[in-house]
Amino acid sequence: MKAAPATNKRKGRRDRLAQRAAKPVFNPAAPGQRGGSYRPLSDHDLAAIYNTALRLLSELGMGEVPDRLARDLLAAGAVDTGAGRLLFPRAMTEEMIARAAKSFVLHGRDPARSIEVGGERVYFGTGGAAVQTLDIDSGAYRPSTLRDLHDFTRLQDALVNVSWFTRCCIATDVADSFELDVNTAYALMRNTTKPVATAFTLADHVAPIVRMFDIVAGGEGGFARRPFVKAHISPVISPMRFGEDAVEVVYACIAHNMPMSCITAAQSGATAPATLAGFLAQSLAETLASLVMVNVISPGFPMVFSNWPLVVDLRTGSFAGGGGEIAVMNAASAQLSNWLGLPSGVAASMTDAKAIDAQYGAEKGITSLAAALAGGNLIYESSGMTASLLGASFEAFVLDDEMHSATYRALRGIEVTEENLGFEAICQSVLGDGHFLGAQHTYAAMERDYFYPSLADREAPVTWTDKGSPDAWSVARDRAREILTSHHPDYLSPAQDAAIRELFPFIR
Repeated sequence: MKAAPATNKRKGRRDRLAQRAAKPVFNPAAPGQRGGSYRPLSDHDLAAIYNTALRLLSELGMGEVPDRLARDLLAAGAVDTGAGRLLFPRAMTEEMIARAAKSFVLHGRDPARSIEVGGERVYFGTGGAAVQTLDIDSGAYRPSTLRDLHDFTRLQDALVNVSWFTRCCIATDVADSFELDVNTAYALMRNTTKPVATAFTLADHVAPIVRMFDIVAGGEGGFARRPFVKAHISPVISPMRFGEDAVEVVYACIAHNMPMSCITAAQSGATAPATLAGFLAQSLAETLASLVMVNVISPGFPMVFSNWPLVVDLRTGSFAGGGGEIAVMNAASAQLSNWLGLPSGVAASMTDAKAIDAQYGAEKGITSLAAALAGGNLIYESSGMTASLLGASFEAFVLDDEMHSATYRALRGIEVTEENLGFEAICQSVLGDGHFLGAQHTYAAMERDYFYPSLADREAPVTWTDKGSPDAWSVARDRAREILTSHHPDYLSPAQDAAIRELFPFIR
């Protein structure tokens, strides 16, 4: 076969280099890909777990029901045992499942950043309440501060795969609970226009903070018309009882039209059975109790069905955020929620590793991929968390963002079309140059079908050595520093900021 002229080879190389340097016109690994292909539970398993959950609610019921909620539940058909527990008849629970919102929009202040929750669309985001931050300079853990929260918020604002942001750390330098809730909300308003979520220590904190959101939304009632913050609430305490303060927060958030994630976070062998099936049955019952509560108060109110199975290392009693058990249980939780047609929230990527190391990568990769393949709509804790949720890391945020791109690419799968099958391209290459480099078919697929990491190293060992043999931690540290140095958003106008500070003089 006649060799191609050298000039053609040089031109082909120039074209390939130009193609690589050009800004991508298509994201091959965009958020919102569809999951659901991983099904750890059979149809029989799903029905058995669901039926056991309904039996728990109808025969054991819920304890420590606050008086206000008890009145509403009894009016909707709950039964008082006379022994401090309310029973939820099966028909009542199933009626509330039918009433429940099946999908809804989580608004961003920037409408282009809004996402729709429901079906099998998968989005990675944050959660957690880390009390320690992995210091980007010293590499050691220290107490988290309000400054850290501002920095984490603006860092993730620049990361495409964090689809919503919940405060990932607690500002331990703010002692008063009201000032903490206010300053946390302010950090979200100032530093990002993505959908955000926060928590309220007490119900009395909700109305004043909504006034802040109204200022941001343009005036009184603006937030309720288009809510861009959701609340994270844990109204059920395992095993099988309500928490009064959190229930009151639910009422307050509904009054202000604030969507919510009602989170059940039982722990295997501690507050729920050690058997995975028994755990899933109890945890499903508890999350259904939250769903019943919300839909009794306000039918169809937007609620993320956040059934988060958590694992305890039974040798030590310590929480374990990584491993096969938590991967399969959160995947099963997503499958159960999707089976019921409810917007699902699960937890993944909660590594127990303290350093950015092999344990970190393995635990995050296994658990987050399993949750995504199972179709978890909102995958919480999936960005930035380390040390069994006790720590948050700037480097982890940027590494996890790249990991999520790879996961989205896996979810997207393979598009089989006449063009993609490439019969003509194969013939042309075999009968022509004998390779596919520089072919139009290759160019067309280059960005459409492939995600190219910017952090992961794909160079030859000699090139890596010449660069100083950098590890993932140091590469991620440099990228995080670059973003924190250059990205200083201020999404509040001077007038909005002044109005908020006049309302809350203790804002930092």
